[in-house]
Amino acid sequence: MTSVPASRRPSRVPWGVIVWPALLAFCLLPGVLPRLVQPLTAGERLTFEPPLWQLTLTHLGLVLLATGVVLLIGVPLAVVVTRPGREALRHLTETLVGLGQTVPTFAVLALAVPALGFGWAPTLLGLIVYGLVPVVSNGVAGLLSVEGHLLDAARGMGMSPWQRLQRVELPLALPVLLAGVRTSTVYNVGTATIGAALGAGGLGAPIINGLSQQNPGLVLVGAVLAALLALSLDALLGLVVSSPLSPAE
Repeated sequence: MTSVPASRRPSRVPWGVIVWPALLAFCLLPGVLPRLVQPLTAGERLTFEPPLWQLTLTHLGLVLLATGVVLLIGVPLAVVVTRPGREALRHLTETLVGLGQTVPTFAVLALAVPALGFGWAPTLLGLIVYGLVPVVSNGVAGLLSVEGHLLDAARGMGMSPWQRLQRVELPLALPVLLAGVRTSTVYNVGTATIGAALGAGGLGAPIINGLSQQNPGLVLVGAVLAALLALSLDALLGLVVSSPLSPAE
């Protein structure tokens, strides 16, 4: 009995890729989520302006924009510090980047307000600082995990340092790097809720309004949508991480 190569077996889509986005879409239907949390509002009717779908898109836009900037900064930084002879620079970079998760995010946002004002700018700064840690750490770990004999073979084939990086190191480090991007993105879904206190909007607005009005229904609406958004992005990015592109045969 012949076995089918793993690369040719039909892949199954994880259930989370379907379930979590479907639940998120269901909760964004007009009136669905407010009706479900109505018992927690002491009879007060919940209204949202802007609507929940717009708050969700704003939140998603903040997270994706921050993730894009993190990639533009984090990947080149990981490449630079993993070149031979730069161990001291690598340790210094990892220490400095790690401060992003040591300092409370709200403190970073508060310090950014005098320079950047209110709105998206200070929120994006906080998300970028917070999201750099897993991307840089995983990028460094992935690039350093490439076995030396593979690099020697590439060098023996006459590849330049840039060709070795492009054709050998980055493809082999990609799964580990993508895992860091996944972690960074999911972290920032939760972190972005704080941005509503600075006028950035998003799903943090119902949470903050609910806390100020002592309305648990509003808090639950924002928390449920943020959680479903995080689970949806985690499932989608997990599908990418678990299905890396295989070399053409």
